Amino acid sequence: MTTLSHGANHGLREEIKAYWSARAASFDSQPGHEIFSEEEREAWHRLLRRHLGEGRGRKALDVACGTAVIAHLLDDLGYAVTGLDWAEPMLELARTKARTRGRSIRFLMGDAENTMEPDASYDVITNRHLVWTLVDPLPAFRDWHRVLKPGGKLLIVDGDHVNPGLAARLIKRLSAFVASLSGDGAVQNGPAPSQMETHLSILSRVHFSQGARAEEVVKLLRQAGFETITVDTNMRAIHKAQRSNFSFLKGLERSIQHRYAICASRS
Repeated sequence: MTTLSHGANHGLREEIKAYWSARAASFDSQPGHEIFSEEEREAWHRLLRRHLGEGRGRKALDVACGTAVIAHLLDDLGYAVTGLDWAEPMLELARTKARTRGRSIRFLMGDAENTMEPDASYDVITNRHLVWTLVDPLPAFRDWHRVLKPGGKLLIVDGDHVNPGLAARLIKRLSAFVASLSGDGAVQNGPAPSQMETHLSILSRVHFSQGARAEEVVKLLRQAGFETITVDTNMRAIHKAQRSNFSFLKGLERSIQHRYAICASRS
């Protein structure tokens, strides 16, 4: 883990905010971010039901909500959803999406590592593809624990994007080679080539710069006070549904990466 001063932390957070603001314009056009089929939507619904249950009006906070993909899934299941993000371009798209779909989702600008929400105010907290980019996850986890009601649940969906394993590395190289032969430089998922240098620079300085392995996330969740923690690596239904929007090799690469959903409870 890289040790950072308070000033360096502040500067890095501002870089991260600017990076995701720049990513907003293309975010919903990329599979793996937005949902492009009812099959994938239902696979996500099953994952959320498996760990969180039906909403029935319970309050949910989706931290680093981005364009509100997970917030809409929670709304589908009957949760009273608040989406929180600190990138205004992401929030603008999220609000537009909610208006278009006729959804009454509340959106706030705020920091996922320090939500400023009242104590014990939510039944459920969710986030997707956030933890790998946290500058200081332990205080963030403690804040989420504080904001949850007793008996409330946190659901983290993330993965190790640093250590893909030998098979995934080989597939990625082959995919890049095939793309170079075909002349297809389109980005299927992730940053554009012009953003890659910034992406890698940020990744090298966040807490999980060596990879957000599930076991390392669990250790910090326990330190933050969470109990009854489960790690679910069965993401097959979601990955299967996403394959129709990826190239064959990209879909295969994604399916063998270390991806997971971690559910943790506040006692």
